Amino acid sequence: MGASEVNRATDGERHRRFMQRLLSDLRALELMLEKGMVEGGVRRYGAEQELVLVDGARDPAPVAPEVLDLIDDPRVTHEIGRFNLEINLTPQALTGSCLRDLHDELNEGVGIVRDSAHQLGGEPVLTGILPTLKLSDLCKANIVPVERYHALDELIREMRGEDYELRIKGIDELTLRHDTVMLEAANTSFQLHFQTDPEHFAAQYNLAQAIAAPVLAAAVNSPVLFGKRLWRETRIAIFQQAVDTRAKGSPDRDLLARVRFGEAWVERSPIQIFRNDVARFRVFFGDDSDEDPIELVERGEVPKLHALTTHNSTVWRWNRVCYGISEGRPHIRIENRVFPAGPTVADEVANAALWFGLMGTAHRTGRDVPQRLDFDSARANFNAAAREGLRAQFDWLDGRTLPAGELLLENLIPLARQGLDELGVDAEDAERYLGIVRRRVESGQTGSTWLLKSHAGMKDQGTRAERLTCLTGALLDRQNAGSPVHTWELARLDEHEDTAGHFARVGQFMTTDLHTVREDEPIDLVASIMDWEKVRHIPVEDTRHRLVGIVSYRQLIKVLADRRPNGEVIAVHEIMSRAPVSADPQMPTLDAITLMRRHKVSCLPVIDNGQLVGIVTEHDFMRVAGALLEKSLREHLG
Repeated sequence: MGASEVNRATDGERHRRFMQRLLSDLRALELMLEKGMVEGGVRRYGAEQELVLVDGARDPAPVAPEVLDLIDDPRVTHEIGRFNLEINLTPQALTGSCLRDLHDELNEGVGIVRDSAHQLGGEPVLTGILPTLKLSDLCKANIVPVERYHALDELIREMRGEDYELRIKGIDELTLRHDTVMLEAANTSFQLHFQTDPEHFAAQYNLAQAIAAPVLAAAVNSPVLFGKRLWRETRIAIFQQAVDTRAKGSPDRDLLARVRFGEAWVERSPIQIFRNDVARFRVFFGDDSDEDPIELVERGEVPKLHALTTHNSTVWRWNRVCYGISEGRPHIRIENRVFPAGPTVADEVANAALWFGLMGTAHRTGRDVPQRLDFDSARANFNAAAREGLRAQFDWLDGRTLPAGELLLENLIPLARQGLDELGVDAEDAERYLGIVRRRVESGQTGSTWLLKSHAGMKDQGTRAERLTCLTGALLDRQNAGSPVHTWELARLDEHEDTAGHFARVGQFMTTDLHTVREDEPIDLVASIMDWEKVRHIPVEDTRHRLVGIVSYRQLIKVLADRRPNGEVIAVHEIMSRAPVSADPQMPTLDAITLMRRHKVSCLPVIDNGQLVGIVTEHDFMRVAGALLEKSLREHLG
């Protein structure tokens, strides 16, 4: 995300000065490429590991700044959310033991975070989207105290002119509006960097675009958001929508999103991509650098190109081109932003082996990609992979249509093995990690498949929150064991031992599948719903899902006994209890029980951000007590 301290450069003289520096940076980079100053013939990789922190109840733990204070390692840094951290791995040569070294450094970095998080009651999790994440976690208060992120939130909202929106349809459907860019914090990724050769840049970048779909299909790990089963890699839809700066305009106008796949194949140079993004997207931030990049280049020195890198950090192509300096030499690299975090470090390194291996063949396989594959097909393939994972069908080279699994097993995995061999990667490591991908594809069990099948196996067991807590707990247990996801047994609701932790807060066991009425409905509808659904309380809400009252079984019995003799229809608002006592999802269970006893009520509607989200009743508390008693007896009996 770039520098922590920022200057807003969105209008006036500051904006114009920054744009001049940005144009100078582009010209300087063009000169460096013409003069052969940009490093070539070197293969390096880098990686960024994002992770989520959870507490003992497996909910997001907003303690990242405090955890970071305990860590004395420059590789670990903040992310936008107070429950996220990022580990920036050391750039290394892409050869020899690089895969094994990547695995070791990832384990080391995650271990460093784990040791510090444990001191604050937290635990790191590698997952594309945390199953227990709630919309209330994505609030402004959970943005880390870093100026850049707060400025980003304000600027995107100003450009949009309205709240952020998500509209995603999968098995379930999710539609919501939110007031902060923190929707982006739902995403957790594993990003890879591949240093390119200026001579072969177009072939390498075009190949990265072509293979984005199949490598994503093999790695999907983000199917559930807020309890809704959406895309196999829901991260893709979230990020594209959460930081979309486009205001509503004419359907005849082609407006590009800052998060996107792209519009065309690259013809020759990275300059083509940088120019396109500068021309399309207004700058967010500026800088106070007085560097004269063109003068530095003419003297044979290497500029930092502050303006270019600052602007580039606010345009999020799924394959992003980056400028950097290593050991005093400027270089160009491709940043792969496609992969989710997890499910295990071994799975992540296997995904890296597949991508690195394929990229290692670009000098010979990427040259004719534009002639053999329509760009719109490559983009459609990417969206299909995000939606369907290994179930996707791809329009592939030379007009062929292939299932994702067949393309990977018969073509791309063997090709990646050739690429790793050409890069000089240890053969045993290449076979080990590509073997993980191969067996994952053969079994069909990606992280997303495991989550969805586990979720389906718990159908009608417990509440939604209990099922999501179980998924997170089981994911963490298996992740810490280290075996790749294709070997995992499905999660079971009864396998998580911390029963008490499941019921610590109201939101963990409230009923979210609600039957409600409006206040102008007849009470006969209320009576019918109570009879059909065997419930004793019906919340009354308005058109914006705000609670306005509640009708109990007792109220209904009384009014039906005194039904008006002239047959006049009685409306809900005539009998409902107005301003009922309510709870919020974070209310401790004991506090909720005390509240019910004090007010002598048998249920509590649950309100979050002003909207009705659930209900808890005496029956729910009896179920909680029974579960805790059963656990206590099991422990007592040994």
